[in-house]
Amino acid sequence: MLRSYDAVLFDFGGVFTPSPFEAVGAMAAELGASPDQLVEVVFGSYSADTDHPWHRLERGELSVETAREEILEIGAQSGFEADLYRLFVGLASVGGVRPEMVECARSLRQEGLRTGLLTNNVAEFREHWRATLPVAELFHDIVDSSEVGVRKPDPRIYELACERLSVAPARAVFLDDHPGNVDAARRVGLEAILVEEDHHRALAALGRLVRPG
Repeated sequence: MLRSYDAVLFDFGGVFTPSPFEAVGAMAAELGASPDQLVEVVFGSYSADTDHPWHRLERGELSVETAREEILEIGAQSGFEADLYRLFVGLASVGGVRPEMVECARSLRQEGLRTGLLTNNVAEFREHWRATLPVAELFHDIVDSSEVGVRKPDPRIYELACERLSVAPARAVFLDDHPGNVDAARRVGLEAILVEEDHHRALAALGRLVRPG
């Protein structure tokens, strides 16, 4: 049977690990802010790529410390202390790696599909997050925004990920936990699946696409 897809691209946070937005909600409650307020202050718009300090951090243009200082200033204008370091402590407590997602990536590669990781990430975190997954076993390629200087939802990063896997966008499936990133992938031509809190639903949807019948 001919496959409909030749490759699967995975996001990291919110796909292989629980969503970081859980920690945002907890911190927002402590600060007396809404989760949406805190997301906007700390991360900027997640449906666009802008000059917000978090976006520049993920593009490798700022250090964590510089981004922290700028985000603290933005938070102060909204009346609360949006400290990245405090958020990072919360992120460390949201849970470990999802073994079902790891096994999925491993089995897809063993079945002959091209597999890749496409992540918006921070240069200072690279050594840590890579150590949480057996990346050499799971992926043919990794596109890290802080290494390539472009981040989701910029269409160029999806095109780059497909190019490096030698696959046309229409022959690839992408999994991500944020609707803005999923929508952007679809505009480039990829099939895309939103990974929600119950990640098993996304795994089932992926199975129906890459293992039809």
